[in-house]
Amino acid sequence: MHNLCIILSGVEVGKHLYWEIGEYKIHGQVFIVSWLVIATLITLSFIGTRNLCRIPKKWQNFMEFILEFLQDIAKNQIKEQDYRPWIPYIATIFLFILGSNWAGALIPWKLITLPEGELAAPTNDINTTVALSLLTSLSYFYAGINKNGIGYFSRYIEPTPILLPINILEDFTKPLSLSFRLFGNVLADELVVSVFTLLVPIIIPLPVMILGLFASSIQALIFSTLSAAYIGEAIEGHGEH
Repeated sequence: MHNLCIILSGVEVGKHLYWEIGEYKIHGQVFIVSWLVIATLITLSFIGTRNLCRIPKKWQNFMEFILEFLQDIAKNQIKEQDYRPWIPYIATIFLFILGSNWAGALIPWKLITLPEGELAAPTNDINTTVALSLLTSLSYFYAGINKNGIGYFSRYIEPTPILLPINILEDFTKPLSLSFRLFGNVLADELVVSVFTLLVPIIIPLPVMILGLFASSIQALIFSTLSAAYIGEAIEGHGEH
């Protein structure tokens, strides 16, 4: 897994702005846009919850709708008695991916000039999507071990020990499929919009951009739903199916 992460971290599309901190290199444009997305989410959350009323109005009503929607994602994939502790993680994953995707689709980052590379959606970088996928992998391992103890690993030899290699391989393919699905869809959407913008007048790409916003939302929903499903599967344990 370590070697795989090193290989994936070397995958690049286009030029990047690097910041060197000691022996480490940081993708500067990813860092900048990621923190802009995080700051925006924190600001919106603060505005929507600073004056809470018993009867919600406007912004608070919208925030409660979002919270209920995110609760349902976790509740539908994880057991009734186990889903609540995982709401913060599932909600954070969904909102960060949604904010990152929309930031890439709505904001004309190309107008901002950098010494090297250009600003784009954080999810347009394979390192970001792999990191999010590995967080999900760690989460469902933790959930399974926390709920079932060391017996969680018995799932690898169920229903028969012959399936041990396949069950182990499954845990490697989960983060790979999560990361490459998100990365590929976001990158493809940005490339399509860029090509249309160069080839035709600005009005023509608008329908493509709207479709991109819809696709970006779907990708955030798919990633968070699958993350919740993997966690729910780990908590349930193969022996309880």
